Amino acid sequence: MTAKAGEKAAGELVAAGLPEAIFCANDLLALGVLRALLRSGVRVPEDVVLMGYDDIDFAAASTVSLTSMRQPTYQLGRIATELLLDECDNPDTHAHQHIMFQPELIARESTQ
Repeated sequence: MTAKAGEKAAGELVAAGLPEAIFCANDLLALGVLRALLRSGVRVPEDVVLMGYDDIDFAAASTVSLTSMRQPTYQLGRIATELLLDECDNPDTHAHQHIMFQPELIARESTQ
């Protein structure tokens, strides 16, 4: 889940034959993939489309700006805090919940 791991994975993908697209579990991993691909002469997005997840600040600032999925971080933090406080205040009645949030696609150069 690090940039270094992304570089290693990209090296293996280049050696094995590139797929049309790569979706990474987070942006740090994707930035490592991007770095290794560019070093290998692979053009992004012309040769391979690349996408990350989390939309960290560096995603927009990379050599080829990275397409990413943005999570509603404020909403995630607020709900998590409310659930934790409820569990602490009401341990006998607190019910665990499965809450889903809608991520937002932030399209940038790595997929266009």
